[in-house]
Amino acid sequence: MKEGYIPREQRKRILLLCDDIRVHSGVANVGREIATNTAHRFNWFNLGAAVQHPDEGKRFDVSSEINTQLGIEDANVVIQCNNGYGNPDQIRKLIKTEKIDAIFLITDPRYFMWLFQIENEIRKEIPIAYLNIWDNYPAPMYNRPFYESCDALFGISKQTVNINRLVLGEKLNNKILKYVPHGLDADTFKPIDTNLKDYKDFKTQIGIKEDDFVVFYNSRNIRRKQIPDTLLAFKYFKDQLPQEKQSKVKLLLHTEIVSDHGTDLMAVKNYLFGEDDTSILFSTSKLSRDQLNYLYNLADVQILLTSNEGWGLSLTEAILAGTPIIANVTGGMQDQMRFADEDGKWFTPDADVPSNHTGRYKEHGNWAFPVFPTNRSIQGSPVTPYIWDDRCKPEDAADRIMEVYNLPKEERQKLGLEGREWALSKEAGFTAEIMGERVIEGVDEMFSTFKPRENYEFLNVTEVKTPTLPHKLLY
Repeated sequence: MKEGYIPREQRKRILLLCDDIRVHSGVANVGREIATNTAHRFNWFNLGAAVQHPDEGKRFDVSSEINTQLGIEDANVVIQCNNGYGNPDQIRKLIKTEKIDAIFLITDPRYFMWLFQIENEIRKEIPIAYLNIWDNYPAPMYNRPFYESCDALFGISKQTVNINRLVLGEKLNNKILKYVPHGLDADTFKPIDTNLKDYKDFKTQIGIKEDDFVVFYNSRNIRRKQIPDTLLAFKYFKDQLPQEKQSKVKLLLHTEIVSDHGTDLMAVKNYLFGEDDTSILFSTSKLSRDQLNYLYNLADVQILLTSNEGWGLSLTEAILAGTPIIANVTGGMQDQMRFADEDGKWFTPDADVPSNHTGRYKEHGNWAFPVFPTNRSIQGSPVTPYIWDDRCKPEDAADRIMEVYNLPKEERQKLGLEGREWALSKEAGFTAEIMGERVIEGVDEMFSTFKPRENYEFLNVTEVKTPTLPHKLLY
């Protein structure tokens, strides 16, 4: 039986507010792994959000699937499909009808403005936990009301935990603050036998030859992902090679070719490389997890130059697959490079050194090839008034690609396996199982320390005989 197992009828029931955990998104991945790896301790009800959800209003019980994965017989994980993230009346109803004991929130809190507006009402009955997956400097003081309205705050990165601490200030007392980095199934993303026929056939189908050097990108086509700069970096790298070697290097982009939130990547490619160039490959098909793992295994290095990234999920997938990484030194991507401080310990941001984007600490994991940002600008919108846009130079990224390229293939593989070993360790804990353990620890602490908000009693002052002010509230 799973360690720490609690029978179904004795478990707390938690309302999970996030993307539908069946879909492929970063938020859904986090929610799915948390629900799966804690189903022996908690019962989960996922109000599964999507834009124009095709299954709006339907319920799906995924308990049997999770039983198989977790090795138990009485998991209770239900998804109710929903257009958007819900509304006050919907949540009030679910709390009563589903006998909810706590709310667990994942994604940007601005999607849940309405929830925080009624938190005083909710926290009279049950606690609220929030997994903060994306925040960056300057410390977002505009988020303070959201943080104050939660009983437990889980940070996806060390930087995020520090931001939670800075924003809360003196309000940190009595708050539970936990570091819960992204964890994935280490049996899904892993090194494979490259002699497998399915793998070889897939590689041929993609257009990769045995002796090609492959730089791989896997993420959405949105502006902050800096895909055009990735293309430019690859061009700078390729142009340094002798003509006879240029045909043996590939940039494989697993993303949308055109996006309103990003750019027309084919147009960028044609401009930089020409229409007849075959070094840029696009992968746009929906892939199984096994096929996605194939992509990481055929890659010599994974690249992600994202600005103000919360975590960088594809880096974790690459590391677990045993593939080295090139990444911008920002947000949670710093964690995955394992920068070491003066004492050789894994760097932890604090008020004095909130980030390593300046390159204060140079020592890092051998599997990582960091690109330090050279330009920081303040970006914003009405709901997110200020955030650093911390970009790195394509020329610097090109240097890192060349650095990996110049390593013997056996050395690249050795470094990649070193990264996987560290990711599996207790120190890093980038596995779904360890993420589940950390969530259980934090949620259990939240339940044990939760004190319901006090109810206010409104008195008609005409009926009060003792002197009192007309506006005063008495507990």
